Amino acid sequence: MKKVFNLIRFPNLLLIAFCQLLVQACLLQPDIIIWRIILNDRFYLLLLSTFCVAAAGYIINDYYDIKIDAINKPKRLVVGKTINRRQAMLAHLILSGIGIVVGLAINWKVGFINFFATMLLWGYSARLKKYFLVGNLTIALLSALMLLVVAANFNSINKSIWAYAIFAFLISLIREIIKDMEDVKGDASFDCRTLPIVLGIAKTKWVIYPLMLAFFATVIMAILYRLVDLFFTLHMVILVLLPGMGLLYFLVKADRKKDFSFLSRYCKAIMLMGILSMLLFR
Repeated sequence: MKKVFNLIRFPNLLLIAFCQLLVQACLLQPDIIIWRIILNDRFYLLLLSTFCVAAAGYIINDYYDIKIDAINKPKRLVVGKTINRRQAMLAHLILSGIGIVVGLAINWKVGFINFFATMLLWGYSARLKKYFLVGNLTIALLSALMLLVVAANFNSINKSIWAYAIFAFLISLIREIIKDMEDVKGDASFDCRTLPIVLGIAKTKWVIYPLMLAFFATVIMAILYRLVDLFFTLHMVILVLLPGMGLLYFLVKADRKKDFSFLSRYCKAIMLMGILSMLLFR
């Protein structure tokens, strides 16, 4: 069971569900009791559909990455070791189908987003991740869609949701490029054309620096937009903006696999802190 949880990245799925709950409870229905939101059938069906699509995405990614992961992450190898490839593909197809059908049962917009996400995840796993910057942009877009699909379910969207979607897109894009810097050895062995392989580590950092500036600009605009909210301002400055500056500092110094592994986790922590700021909207 532990291996299955590792395969579908269960902690990541819980984090996705938590993020979607925050969007619904803090940005769309801040005046509604959280338990009423959770018990709403449309919302927990949304969580189920997202859970299935995301889990299917992790499975198909590992399905295509057996040889690369044997080099980059041998201890985390599940497909081909604990679960055979045929079982993995079957699980992927079943979970993807459930995610799309349940999404369509909610409304056509959610169904379309789930179908689009499923196709993107398949394309990313099979080929897109090997192309220059394309794979990074794909995952960043999916991170933004994770939040926007909640608005599609609710048939409503506002500036706050767009701001958080842009935030998720930028920090995910930065993290994905850093992960490619971490995995450059295994990726290079299988003819991947990721940024660090094509440009080298030093030049890839110069691609990240403008993205960091865009990230800082997004955070600062959010702070200025809610400047009257002291707690929100303090949260964003102390837990997002300053750590972001720390990320930039550590990135300049990084040159080894373990450095980039640390920075990848650091990015995830910044994303979590940013998402938690939604609680201040209630």
